[in-house]
Amino acid sequence: MGQPPGRITLWGIEVFLASAEEGTLSAAARRLGASVSAVSQQLATLESALGAALLERSVRPMALTPEGAMFLRRAHVILSEAHQARAEIAARDLAALPLLRLGMIEDFEADVTPRLLSDMAGELTRSRFHLETGPSHRLLGLLDARTLDVAVAADPGQTAAALEIHPLLEEPFVVAAPRGRIGGRGDVLAQLMDLPFVQYTQRHQMGRQIAAHLNDQALRPTCRFELDSYHAIMAMVAGGAGWTILTPLGWLHARRFHDAVTVMDLPLAPLTRRIVLSARTGIMGDMPARMAARLRPLLQEIVVDTVTAELPWLGGRLRVL
Repeated sequence: MGQPPGRITLWGIEVFLASAEEGTLSAAARRLGASVSAVSQQLATLESALGAALLERSVRPMALTPEGAMFLRRAHVILSEAHQARAEIAARDLAALPLLRLGMIEDFEADVTPRLLSDMAGELTRSRFHLETGPSHRLLGLLDARTLDVAVAADPGQTAAALEIHPLLEEPFVVAAPRGRIGGRGDVLAQLMDLPFVQYTQRHQMGRQIAAHLNDQALRPTCRFELDSYHAIMAMVAGGAGWTILTPLGWLHARRFHDAVTVMDLPLAPLTRRIVLSARTGIMGDMPARMAARLRPLLQEIVVDTVTAELPWLGGRLRVL
């Protein structure tokens, strides 16, 4: 049954936001699990109710009209308030939570995330799960925009008053170099500096953290490659193109290259990062704390135990918090 004309619905607002963010009706339909015709109809109904066109459909990707840009901020607030109301009511019985919007860093997508979702699905029996994976800065931005309920990401070091933070994992940065290229004797740092540096992209928080640390140490390695993929970086290192700085999670993420790469301690001042679970304070009840409690033993088993079995010298520094 269609919606009566002239009414603004939450479904229509969700369709508008998905269309604005994805840029095409077909992509929005895939994201929402709806047909393209249903998405198009909902947009038309919303525009009719508002008396203005919200999206310019003649360009690719679609662009917001001035009226659409004006409505966008309101749409985020309306949808967020509706979801918060559902979450606050469901906090009395978390099994009834209708939707959990979870963001997870890419480091966890292959191993940790599937285990966590399978585990939580047994408790939240009536919930749908909306998962976003990506770099930390993107997930934290979505959490700030109230598009996510919970984000597992690198700690940005600046805790907003509106967020509750649950520490999960601390990991040191390490060096990965082509196997056999760095001798056990002599100045390891000097040997590394003779090779090109394969940089993790500075568009991401971790890349900026690495670059700032090198700058603090007055080091200027020759950098010919700046990449945003652990697999691509490790492939370059394994192929002899240079060395890199990354975390044990990044090393674990690219297992296929382990035999061609030597991992060693950072031969300069230590550098670490923390992975934390963040949520808006007071919205999800004790769900964030319970989710963090579920994650810690998974991280111990899947990350810490696995990595330290191969790299025992990391024992005590790669640790669950």
